[in-house]
Amino acid sequence: MISLAPLSVPLERWLQTLAVVQWITGFLALGIICPIIFIGLFFTRFWFISILYSAWWYLDRDTPRKGGRQIQILKRWRVWKYLADYFPVSLIKTAELDPNQNYIAGFHPHGVLSVGAFTNFCTEGTSFSSIFPGIRSHLMMLTLWFRVPFFREYIMGGGLVTSEKECVSYLLSKKKGGNLLVVIVGGSQEALDARPGSYTLLLRKRKGFVRLALLHGAPLLPIFSFGENEVFNQIDNPQGSWLRWIQERLQKVMGISLPLFHGRGIFQYNFGLLPYRQQITTVVGKPIKVEQNANPSQEEVDSLHQRYMTELCNLFEAHKTKYNVPPDQHLEFR
Repeated sequence: MISLAPLSVPLERWLQTLAVVQWITGFLALGIICPIIFIGLFFTRFWFISILYSAWWYLDRDTPRKGGRQIQILKRWRVWKYLADYFPVSLIKTAELDPNQNYIAGFHPHGVLSVGAFTNFCTEGTSFSSIFPGIRSHLMMLTLWFRVPFFREYIMGGGLVTSEKECVSYLLSKKKGGNLLVVIVGGSQEALDARPGSYTLLLRKRKGFVRLALLHGAPLLPIFSFGENEVFNQIDNPQGSWLRWIQERLQKVMGISLPLFHGRGIFQYNFGLLPYRQQITTVVGKPIKVEQNANPSQEEVDSLHQRYMTELCNLFEAHKTKYNVPPDQHLEFR
């Protein structure tokens, strides 16, 4: 039986829903729509727009790997506040960050669409700049998306940058400091495990971000986003199933995973692509001091990686009961 959403709700809730519709459409559709528009313009009297953009694209090709191009008007757009209030999403600080220092943060878990990562670090929907004054957040994203015409401008405006090492070196080498580089460590592969009640992280063999922290002497920040896996349901795809096999092969070929997820609709709660209204609380842990080492050994990388996992577990254990995680639930690493 279909459970219908009530029509007589406050205007504020309708605006929140529209904000999510806008975000979902942009996240899932713009990457396809933008190249269609770009190519289609060549066959119209507006062909010169695509020609001019192509020239701009070529001249601007290095920007995504050199810190991007944040647009504060876009980040402070009112619609992001409605997006944050829909769930709601909140950002919790456990320690101060020095604006004269650069940081590299690991964000966990990926979730299906990384709602918490986007809302907290690509928008001012949760007032990031007020919570961490003097800090500029940059969220890493697959380089593939910065090759999509027009769409690249949109995602760069929110502070998204490429996942290339050159980009990491550029941001973490800034002498003035104040850069927070956020890495969703589990990547798109971890999204295949994103479902309510799951606390499985793809982290045990993910050590690249730790090595980069050592190379640049950048403190490591563990971040856990409670509720990230609760906002969508996903079709069962256990390890060894045919569906998981197909998804993992596609992930290796395309670089992106394709979780088969569903949520609710605009006017009913049973099916659709809108996320459920489930609270997401992103807790930023205390910085782990890192001594710069231009040539770290594998043992040094392993040691810091183990310390990072320990601090992440401590962060999870210290806050889990506040955010409806059962006391007997613990993080599982793969």
